Formats: sequence, C-alpha cells, structure tokens
Amino acid sequence: MVEELLATAAVLGSVALVYVAAAAKVVKQYEKGVVLRFGRLRSGVRAPGFTMVVPFVDRMHKVNMQIVTMPVPAQDGITRDNVTVRVDAVIYFKVVDAAAAIIRVEDYRFAVSQIAQTSLRSIIGKSDLDDLLSNREKLNQGLELMIDNPAVEWGVTIDRVEIKDVSLPETMKRSMARQAEADRERRARVINADAELQASKKLAEAAGVMSDTPSALQLRLLQTIVAVAAEKNSTLVLPFPVELLRFLERAARDPSASSSPASPDRRHAAPEQPSLHVHDPHLHDLVDAPRETAPAPAPQVRDDDAGTAGCI
Repeated sequence: MVEELLATAAVLGSVALVYVAAAAKVVKQYEKGVVLRFGRLRSGVRAPGFTMVVPFVDRMHKVNMQIVTMPVPAQDGITRDNVTVRVDAVIYFKVVDAAAAIIRVEDYRFAVSQIAQTSLRSIIGKSDLDDLLSNREKLNQGLELMIDNPAVEWGVTIDRVEIKDVSLPETMKRSMARQAEADRERRARVINADAELQASKKLAEAAGVMSDTPSALQLRLLQTIVAVAAEKNSTLVLPFPVELLRFLERAARDPSASSSPASPDRRHAAPEQPSLHVHDPHLHDLVDAPRETAPAPAPQVRDDDAGTAGCI
C-alpha cells in the first residue's frame, strides 16, 4: 500500500513538474507578451519577467519592442523630369501596441517592408532629379508620412526614413559633369572680367598721377627694367629715351645753342644722322628737315681717251 502511494505521489509530482515547466514563461525586458486563450485575446499584455500561462489552453506571442532597422530594397523608377534612377532607403520603426501588431496584421515586419517599397516608388515619381540629389530631407519627411499613416493601425510607429543612395545612368552622369564644368567656367570668366575691370580703374588712376608728374613715368620704367633684369634667361632691350629727343629739339630751336657766328655756313650744314630713328607724335622730325635743305653733290665727269663721257 505504501509503495502504491509513493508511486502515485511520484506520478503526480512528475505531472506537476511538467505542468509548471509548460506553464512557466519568461518575457525579456525588451519584449511584451500577448496571450490568446482558445484563440481569444486576453485582456492585458504580459510585462517583462516571469509569468504563468495555462498549458494547452493559452498561447503566448512575444513581441519585440525595440527599434527595428530594415533596409528597403532598391527601386527603379522614373522621376518627374523623365530620368531613370535606382533608389534604395532604410527605415527605422518600432512596435508601440503589441496586441495590435499581433491581431490586426499577419506579419507586421513584412507589411512595413512592402509599404516602404511602394511608398519609395511613389515618391520617386513625384520628385525631380535635383530634389533626389540635394533636397533629401524634405523627401525623407514625405516618405515617413506615407509609411506612417497605414502603419499606425498596425500598432507600429515609424521612427525615421532615410534615402541611402541614388544611382544614375552613365550618360546622365556625364551630362551632369559637363554642366558642372560649364558652370564653373562661367564663374571663372565672370571673376576674371571683374578683376580686369578693377585693374583698369586702378591703371587709369595711376596714369592720371603719372601725367601730372612725368618723372614718375621714368621711375616706373626703371622699376620695370630692374624687374626684367632679374630674369637671367631674358634679353633686355632698352628703348631710346624720349627726353633726349626733346632736349635735341630744344637745342635745335635755340639760336644760342647753334654754332659760332664766324662760321655761318655751318648752320645750314646737314647734321649727323642718328643711327636710330624714333617717331614721337609730339616731336618734330629732326631728321627729315635737314635732309631736304642739303644740296645734292654734283656728279664728276671725266673724258676718257676714246672721247666718251662716263659718270662715276
């Protein structure tokens, strides 16, 4: 009799142990438990920690409450300005209502993935290429609103949506590169033209100052000569000074600077021709005038023995 009681107690203990093992559930800190009893939702969601359910009667679903990072597969589309692009994105979402995520949608992860792909294709068709490349913040906000509206009913909230990459055809990339190069060239030409305008104004002011002080022009000439002479691989050609020609002009006009009265014929003598002729619009031609007054020498004629005349 005692043995039967011990055997019965052992069986009951084993059944109780199996029941406790089947009924005991542990919900992690980042999870919540949704219990269905005979297919009906039990009121209240099981909090994290140790909990008990009725074996073979209750069925508990654990829902992850962490923020889920889900990549959106790349989608091919045509923008509003008829450019074929390939865009991919990433979405961040989390479950805020565990019961709704289990009851209202079969698989909330798959549902969020599909609505993200369709919304991404829709946002591509409504946007221009420039917006996809430079105005992504606005597109991210619009994409987030498009995904969040149906996801709220599933107990899911969209935390953030980011467009990762925009792939363009090679022909479009070359066209954009040429456009950027042309724009930079235009800006460079505008800058050069502005620099030339400023330099011309400064040169005009410098010319006005030099016209008031002629010696400044000579000093500037000497500075230029010094700057050029510093280069050892260049040849310096010094021009004939205009001031020397002006001095000669004044000397020719002044009678006191001419020859002495004892030899008046020397005044009309042809002066020595300079080796270099420099034309100055403010200077009379000192070389051509004496050339007109000088008489041509008479040819020498001699008679040869045959009686013919020859010119030498």
